[in-house]
Amino acid sequence: MTRSELIRQRLEESLSVVDLDLEDQSHLHAGHAGAKAGGGHFRLRVISPDFEGLARIARHRLIYRAIGDAMRADTIHALSIEAFTPSERQ
Repeated sequence: MTRSELIRQRLEESLSVVDLDLEDQSHLHAGHAGAKAGGGHFRLRVISPDFEGLARIARHRLIYRAIGDAMRADTIHALSIEAFTPSERQ
């Protein structure tokens, strides 16, 4: 399973995902310390009704919780997050 597949699977298992766009941007960070250590750089845009009524930091915490130990292992070094409710869909 690739890193992207792992992230996608964990999010879809933990959240009611309406839309999810995950981009592995690791190639843009070649030579960066996190890249040298093996961690990937990702950009995530996710839409879920689970974010309704939550501040941005609480939404990010839900995502981090869903991804779990992959955030602490060498799987992910950096994760850029955009988290919206369906009514905020852009």
